[in-house]
Amino acid sequence: MRVLITGASGFVGRAVSEAVRAEGHEVRRMARGTRALGAGSDWVRGSVLSGEDLRRALSGCDAVVHLVGIIGEIGDQTFDRVHREGTLRVIEAAQHCGVGRIVHMSALGTRANAASRYHQTKWAAEEAVRRSGLAWTVFRPSVIYGPGDGFVNLFARMSRWSPVLPAIGAGRLQPVAVECVALAFARALKTTASVGRTYDLCGPERLTLPEILGIVLQATGRRRAILRIPRRWAWWQAAVMEQVFPKVLGRISPLSRDQLRMLDEDNVGDPSEAEREFGLPSVSLGQGIGRCLDR
Repeated sequence: MRVLITGASGFVGRAVSEAVRAEGHEVRRMARGTRALGAGSDWVRGSVLSGEDLRRALSGCDAVVHLVGIIGEIGDQTFDRVHREGTLRVIEAAQHCGVGRIVHMSALGTRANAASRYHQTKWAAEEAVRRSGLAWTVFRPSVIYGPGDGFVNLFARMSRWSPVLPAIGAGRLQPVAVECVALAFARALKTTASVGRTYDLCGPERLTLPEILGIVLQATGRRRAILRIPRRWAWWQAAVMEQVFPKVLGRISPLSRDQLRMLDEDNVGDPSEAEREFGLPSVSLGQGIGRCLDR
């Protein structure tokens, strides 16, 4: 199959591109803006909000793996525009180009009555995929870790200079290795049984953030204090950062009130169905973390 991968320049997109190619497919990679796309003739520059860009990218393809998503908002890059409207544009372009297969990246915790706008718009995107008439598969990953991620490596870098690591939220997470996520997307393209199905992608352990930080510290060989941040203080801090970072620094805030809503609830699922269907390994955070830490 010739497969278009949107969001291919991100750390998940790079892993998925490699896995799809390893399964024997021809890969076409799409990324937005003027960011350096890297070597190779298979790159297409474009936005998922542009029907023209998408039709050009999807021309001659058999399937699309739709990975584009954001974790914070800035300017016109809102959750609604990127998650919901972007997915609608991908579906419309696929229908126009006769592309019949879509494998879609959602998120664990996505549901109709979600508290966070992130999950609400991810749900709207899922609903659009399910109504599309395409042969669809939806994956809902938990927080993904791997080389170049913004989660495990963020705390590992912080532990180099900070005597304290902050822990926010009361929810549990099931971190999943990026290679497991990539393998699921790649194998779903050939698995007809996955059509019309939604799968959780998550690790075998349900961990609180302090437990995750403890594993990071053990892997780095560092001893640091783990400090629980009171919710009220974190909420106030996030509100300030949401104003300062986009408007003053021109960057997405590293902490938002929407993220705090998600961190206060369990983000857990059942990985067994995806592991069985796609032959995925069950990798604990302790087992996988050594391969993902930036050196």
